[in-house]
This record gives sequence, structure tokens and C-alpha cells, in this order.
Amino acid sequence: MNKTSLYTALVTLLISPLAFADDAVSIDDSHTIKVIEQLPSDDSGQVQGLIDLGWDSKYISEGRNNLEKGGIYWATAAVQKDNFNIYATVGRGDSQHYTEWNFGIEYGFDLSENLSGSIGYQRLEFYGDERAYDNELFSSLEYTAVDWLVPSVSYTYSTEAAGYFVEVSLHSNWELADGLSVSPYVTQGFDFQYVTEDHDGPNHFQFGVEAEYLLPNNFVVSGHISHTIAQEDIKLEARNDGITGSLDETFAGLHLSWNF
Repeated sequence: MNKTSLYTALVTLLISPLAFADDAVSIDDSHTIKVIEQLPSDDSGQVQGLIDLGWDSKYISEGRNNLEKGGIYWATAAVQKDNFNIYATVGRGDSQHYTEWNFGIEYGFDLSENLSGSIGYQRLEFYGDERAYDNELFSSLEYTAVDWLVPSVSYTYSTEAAGYFVEVSLHSNWELADGLSVSPYVTQGFDFQYVTEDHDGPNHFQFGVEAEYLLPNNFVVSGHISHTIAQEDIKLEARNDGITGSLDETFAGLHLSWNF
């Protein structure tokens, strides 16, 4: 199993690596989690913090459902100073025994006025029917010249799998009302021995809608509904495991965040 996605709720914790964008809504699933980008790039030396609680109806990452039944609660605490972000996330299944911890550090930077990126490392610990762990190196790039078409690419390398996963996304950010933003998105995922060793290439296609609403006192409520379409990597894995039936997934999530 791999790193989260995006989502957290009362009493049980996660956020995927936080990126460094000024305004853009960008949840995506696990890597991407990753989740909501609410800590802007800041070189003033001030310390900023974020607490996020959420829930996903399914734990979907890399186009796969990681749990046999139910969804997952997430909670995250993050601190940022001088473009360095340190975070801890925990997720717990709402219908089966499963707990996941993510501990990470990320550095955000601007390559130009409209091109930003980040690099980071995180440690993952899994507790369920089996005990497991992983170390991941990740990076991302995002181009924000126009809000209605924001391309991005993310890369994650797993030391345990000795492979990497790439996601290419397009978001279209629209402010429907004061404080209310909606972002339709599409994502194409590619697996290179990150999830499976038998096939390299197209893994899944995902699309959905994300929404964010700004509340008083630096609170933000956000959510998404997403659908994944299995591609060759997932189909080959299913054939090898003797799995039949639909491999596509539909899921939704809800978050409440506080920036301080």
C-alpha cells in the first residue's frame, strides 16, 4: 500500500504533502492527496500552521481501493517556515482495522513568476492485517499563468518498491462567489514499478470536481467527488490476481482546515 491521499475527520488524522501555491485549489487523490494548498510560499521568517480533518468514502490511491470495505478518516498537522513545511498525518479506516502514519518535510520554491515547485521526503508506517513501511521522495511542478487551465506534474519514488509513479494533471479554477471556488480536474497516472513490476506505463485516468469555501477565522471547508478509470497496469494486475468485474472507482471526500 502507498501514501495518501486526499482525507481527514474528527479524532483520526492526515493530509498529503502540502504544496506552496497562493490561491489554487488542488486536492487530487492520494499523492496527492495530495490535499489543499493553503500555506502560501513565505520567506518572511514567520511560522505558519495548519490543522486539517477529513474523510474519504474510499481510500483510493494510484487508481486502486486500498481497503476492503468502508472509507478512511484523516487528520494532519503542518508547520511552515521559510518555505519549509513539516507535517504529520494519520489515517484510520472507518470500517476495518487500518492505520497509516505519514511524517514528512517539503521545500517549496518559485522557478519563475508562474512556475512553482516543491521537493520533499516522507516516511510511511502502515498498521493493518500486516505491518509495513516505506520511504518516499517526491517532487511537483505547477504552472499558474491562467486560473482556468493549470497544468501540473508530480513524481513519487518509493525506496521499498524501487519504482516511481508520475501523475500529470489539469485543473480549471473558477471563483463562483466570494470565498467559493470550484475546480474541475483530470489526471493521468503512470506506474513504473511503483505499484506493480509486471507492467510499466498508463495506470489510470481520473477526473472529478473539487470545491473550497472560505469561512471566518481562517477556516476552510472543502470537498471533492472523483472517478477513476482503470488502465493497463491495473487491468494486468487484476488478471494476474484472478479478479473480475469493474475496476473503476467513484469516491468523495470532505475536509475542514484551520490555518493559523
